[in-house]
Amino acid sequence: MTRWLSISLIVIVLDQLSKTAIGHHFVYGEVLAVTPFFNLVLAHNTGAAFSFLHDAGGMQRWLFSGIAVVASVWIAWLLRKHQAETLFSFALAFILGGALGNLLDRIVYGYVVDFLDFHWAGYHFAAFNVADAAITCGAALLILDSFKGKRHANSAG
Repeated sequence: MTRWLSISLIVIVLDQLSKTAIGHHFVYGEVLAVTPFFNLVLAHNTGAAFSFLHDAGGMQRWLFSGIAVVASVWIAWLLRKHQAETLFSFALAFILGGALGNLLDRIVYGYVVDFLDFHWAGYHFAAFNVADAAITCGAALLILDSFKGKRHANSAG
């Protein structure tokens, strides 16, 4: 269990350090073009993924914080129960670290700090952060793990 929680802690630390660095070097809304398809930008997201419910009048801060707390407790329980399942637990550790990284922002600032802005041909993907990337990678690994489980189940039968 310690190994999985350590991975989550690393995600949280990297997420918070990167957000702090951006916050010290950028003002809200400032954009720095890094490549023709990638910018650094200081953005504040009061909503969920892709700014869902960003204009909900403030209740979303506590709603999404509550969801993050419940999800984190559930993930910790799953990690304890399935700690020997390497890929599954690695995925959950990434998701847990990302959820807690964004939860810290919501509690401290009332919004999540986003700064990674990918774009192409005038279309900008929603800005995101290290915690969001960890959650996305964790979800992809869970999907991969689900296929792996089916493959093992099929070969056993």
